[in-house]
Amino acid sequence: GDAARVSGPLVPDAAFRMAADGGVDAVVAMYHDQALIPVKLLDFEDAVNVTLGLPIVRTSPDHGTAYDLAGTGRARPASMAAALRLAGEIRAARAARPGR
Repeated sequence: GDAARVSGPLVPDAAFRMAADGGVDAVVAMYHDQALIPVKLLDFEDAVNVTLGLPIVRTSPDHGTAYDLAGTGRARPASMAAALRLAGEIRAARAARPGR
């Protein structure tokens, strides 16, 4: 497969600015709080939470439950749809791996 170029460590503000400008394809944050604010600022509607290293695929919308919006007709499904799409992509990639 293709090799990945990895660099760092970088401070979060610089790493996410590089990502926003298209200078890198991905940012790995060691802590939830390092990534949550910049990710939500960059793309709140399509932000997805992913847990790696599990035997199952686990994704979720990257926002709270928003109980205050439940039943009002104001909730937007974009983040949930993004989480479902990503789960499908991860599942397909796992299934395509040799030896599966």
